[in-house]
Amino acid sequence: MDCPLHDSLLRIHYKGMLLDDEKMVFYNTRVDNNGQPLEFGSGEGLVPEGLEMCVRLMLPGEIALVTCPPDYAYDKFPRPANVPEGAHIQWEIELLGFEMPKDWTGLNFQAIMDEADKIRGTGNRLFKEGKFELAKAKYEKMLREFNHVNPQDDEEGKVFLNARNSLHLNVAACYLKMGECRKSIEACNKVLDASPVHAKALYRRGMAYMSAGDFEEARNDFKMMMSVDKSYEPDATAALVKLKQKELEVERKARTQFKGLFDKKPGDIAEAGVDDRGDRMLSENQKNDDKEDSDGDKEFLEAEDAPPRMGFLSHLWPTSRRFFTALGLDRCSIL
Repeated sequence: MDCPLHDSLLRIHYKGMLLDDEKMVFYNTRVDNNGQPLEFGSGEGLVPEGLEMCVRLMLPGEIALVTCPPDYAYDKFPRPANVPEGAHIQWEIELLGFEMPKDWTGLNFQAIMDEADKIRGTGNRLFKEGKFELAKAKYEKMLREFNHVNPQDDEEGKVFLNARNSLHLNVAACYLKMGECRKSIEACNKVLDASPVHAKALYRRGMAYMSAGDFEEARNDFKMMMSVDKSYEPDATAALVKLKQKELEVERKARTQFKGLFDKKPGDIAEAGVDDRGDRMLSENQKNDDKEDSDGDKEFLEAEDAPPRMGFLSHLWPTSRRFFTALGLDRCSIL
């Protein structure tokens, strides 16, 4: 018999112990659960990630002793009261058996949609719990299954299209929560390619564009959303207000970051450039004086101390000399 690698209904007995000198048992299904095994669906975030990962690799009847670090134990999962934060855990797990999910082969269209609603409901629960990766996996599993569904008439086709669009938008929402804006936009495009005036898809893509900093594209989606469905006008208006605030915030940060960069007049910048260059030349001359003391290279010092040649334009327009000096072009002659 195979391991329950795919999402399944699992039945296990387990004993949880703290990995310390005493190895205190904090939970035992045979004692604390009236001797009844724990039943849970894998891929639903109902047990710590480390425990589920191990059970997926076990055979029915197998007993495993598993040591797990905090990240895969209870640091990211509701901790029992007697388990301290950051605790390393050891589980003794026995896999009693598992049931694979129902095969859709041979089911009629309504039965398939009913099964799909159950799985989507699980995904929605995971999304509300903030388990966006698990929720996305449920929605994507449904979309893969939908590749083998063939509606038989227009009414079934409409129901099927709405369900598939909803799943794509749920995937987009997960990506957006996970900070992957471009993938969220791609998921929305799968809906908009088939239904260009889908108001909810326009809204979700607009939010993704806004998070990605593509403000103009976001504004276009929100305005299009209002024009195709007036019932979404309050949502679109609120989104446009949020977009404006986001733009002002970005602009304010930019002004703070580059504050003073363009405040000076060109003449002030040129004078500052001359002063800086003068300081650098003074430092270089000091170094050259030291070198003269050490090796007596008088020709090099004479060349360094010689005043720079002035171009024709410098005589006619003294300010231009400062400008070209600031650019490091004071040794160039302009014909």
